[in-house]
Amino acid sequence: MKREQWGSRFGFIMAAAGSAVGLGNIWKFPYLAGTQGGGAFLVVYLVIMATIGAALIMAEIAIGRSAKMNPVGAFRALGGRLWSVTGVIGVITGFLILSFYSVVGGWTIAYLVKSIAGTIESAQPELLEAQFGGLVSAVWEPIFYHGAFMVLTMGIVIAGVAQGIERSVKVLMPLLFILLMVLVVRSVTLPGAWEGIEFFLVPDWSQVNGEMLRAALGQAFFSLSLGMGAMITYGSYLDKDADIPNASCWVVFLAALVGVLGGLLVLPAVFAFGMDPGAGPGLTFITLPAVFGEMIGGYLFQIIFFAMLLIAALTSSISLLAIPVAYFAEEYGIERKWSAIVVGIVIFLIGVPCSLALGVWGEYKLFDMNFFDLMVYAVDNYTLPIGGILTSLFAGWVVLEKMGKELSNDGSLTFKWMGAFTWIMRIVAPLAVVWVMLGGWLNYFAVLVWLNFLTLATRFMAPLAGAWEILNGLLGS
Repeated sequence: MKREQWGSRFGFIMAAAGSAVGLGNIWKFPYLAGTQGGGAFLVVYLVIMATIGAALIMAEIAIGRSAKMNPVGAFRALGGRLWSVTGVIGVITGFLILSFYSVVGGWTIAYLVKSIAGTIESAQPELLEAQFGGLVSAVWEPIFYHGAFMVLTMGIVIAGVAQGIERSVKVLMPLLFILLMVLVVRSVTLPGAWEGIEFFLVPDWSQVNGEMLRAALGQAFFSLSLGMGAMITYGSYLDKDADIPNASCWVVFLAALVGVLGGLLVLPAVFAFGMDPGAGPGLTFITLPAVFGEMIGGYLFQIIFFAMLLIAALTSSISLLAIPVAYFAEEYGIERKWSAIVVGIVIFLIGVPCSLALGVWGEYKLFDMNFFDLMVYAVDNYTLPIGGILTSLFAGWVVLEKMGKELSNDGSLTFKWMGAFTWIMRIVAPLAVVWVMLGGWLNYFAVLVWLNFLTLATRFMAPLAGAWEILNGLLGS
């Protein structure tokens, strides 16, 4: 059977950007910026996205297109059976993330429904906190919305690459940007919003520390869907004529842009109404509804916000489901429709204890964590970073020549930034991810190293690329 392909370059970019643009950009990024120093965090995050993030996303797409297979098959075909373990980690990661991600996606549906019904209009954070706590700790309501979110995701993936994923993101992604821009314009024009804009856009370099750098790197990985095989899967449907570096830059730009717009949506509004920018995850479901409750036209803007949040969640969830669906369809010959249905049901069932862990099953803990927190911890601290390390080492040391051919698009090794790409894949990305996994160790040394790296990356990337070409032969390239 002929392998599916994207119908257009625009469709691929929208799908890949949709995978990258999710709850991590709109829900997680603003509260990280609020708790990690505002403008300094933003600058560090953008530089990491433009260097390590761009290089890794190019590598994953190139691996997928080169092998034309799912993550497990791609690593096996290009590097041998042992390397297929990296693809297995990606499939498992997609499974785990979607199981709890779908629960949060269900909350967005619930809040959209409640916003339309007008049942969460309040300017009192205490009441909104109680309402949110009541939703997530209930038994059947969050499971129902979790199921509804999975049905939406499964329906799109079942329709296929061109007719399902591509067709949906061509509508959803432009709509997301339109809704986001409407909200940003309203937020930055609020009286008192300038303090939030200044906090978010003006760096305070005294805020730079090891914790902030780790948070920025971790957010870049999560927001670009790196280390889980999503971009490998999407890249496998890409035709040979597509310009991978160009498409990758567009994906990174759009993902970063949504993060910046998300910050401009949330933080000015929070400052305008005297809320706490460091409120953490509660910014989305507690603090922002309180802001909407005090805002003229808040009812309408609240509906727009949760509709936008649902769209962002869906564009990412379909890429997460596409990973295991492609694996089972290609490795075991299961028809795509049935693969999506079976995998979707299994993920839904795993998500049920994730939901219950925030309520009636909260007392049941392993390693002092409930089931929801355990799943998040396993992904953030093990499967995602390990997948990222192995992918970068694979691209930099095992299939570097293939990477050069894919990135140059003409079968040669003439990719302009091949030196910088090699350096990042072989050394910078693996060490950076290991550092994130190690937590607070050697923070002072790490800050010095990273500040020097950021300076070099922003000012001297071209000379570094040229220097690397001279040293390339010595390193056995």
